[in-house]
Amino acid sequence: MNEKVTILGSGTWGTALANLLASKDIDVLVYSRFEKERDEYSSSRRHPHLPGVVIDEKIIFTCDIKEALIDRDIIVFASPSLYVRETAERIKPYINKDQIFISVAKGIEKDTLMTMTEVLEDVLGKDKKTCCLSGPTHAEEVSILLPTLIVASSKDEAVAKKVQEVFATKYMRVYTNTDIRGVELCGALKNIIALASGMSRGLGYGDNAEAAIVTRGLNEITRLGLAMDCDVKTFMGLTGIGDIVVTASSKHSRNHNAGMLLAKGYTLEQTLEEIGMVVEGINALEAAKELEAKYHVEMPIIDAVDLVVKGKISVQEAVNTLFNRKQKSEL
Repeated sequence: MNEKVTILGSGTWGTALANLLASKDIDVLVYSRFEKERDEYSSSRRHPHLPGVVIDEKIIFTCDIKEALIDRDIIVFASPSLYVRETAERIKPYINKDQIFISVAKGIEKDTLMTMTEVLEDVLGKDKKTCCLSGPTHAEEVSILLPTLIVASSKDEAVAKKVQEVFATKYMRVYTNTDIRGVELCGALKNIIALASGMSRGLGYGDNAEAAIVTRGLNEITRLGLAMDCDVKTFMGLTGIGDIVVTASSKHSRNHNAGMLLAKGYTLEQTLEEIGMVVEGINALEAAKELEAKYHVEMPIIDAVDLVVKGKISVQEAVNTLFNRKQKSEL
């Protein structure tokens, strides 16, 4: 396989994917905006947020955006969702029509309500080949090549199959799905449900409460997805129930851990400082609320998380509000 892959972003997920691709001898280049990061990772072959992980010697780090784009076949956007549009604008002068652009960021742009691949098409052109990679995937596990399943999603099935071919290894099994809006919606909103799950743990609640949050949270996301003409099967698959389970229950989940801190009385500012990395669930709240209003769907767990994050109610008050809702049928 002769594809040349560029990862835009040297965070944990970008580094993990780079390690995965290097394991099958694919030419991988990782772009960072910061010379200090480039020099540190190039020399130490270590990432500060991936303890114990050795970065493959074949991976090249660069701060030269032109070098990162010229003569590359696949471009992976691995920056936080807040920076996807800005990154797309920066690379636009150097791209070509044959490249595939993949988003692995999980978010919805708050002003436009666009998914990340929609942002890419808005900046780079609707004729570009876009795809997203999403699913129950912790960078900490992928970086050390533990077994993982993921989904390559594109409106163009041929593009999804090409991405499937490139990223499939004996450690990662890749499925395809053409319901890209549903896949990206799941990826963005499951982070909010993970915040709720973390809040539950922070209050000392157990498995019963966590299972309830995951189940009813997925119900909220599915309800919105159906209103947006997504495929219900997406929400029952890897990018739906699979991703929400792994994000809502793991020690590796920033969103889950952030929820725990909020429940223990940390302010939002203290929580973000303690986590030390982007908490996408908090960034997704404004867009989620706008989508809820636009499509006239009921999303009480997401509403409660939003009020907590804004400091309007405590986590305990949020629980009381949810339990005092009118009794109803589950279906």
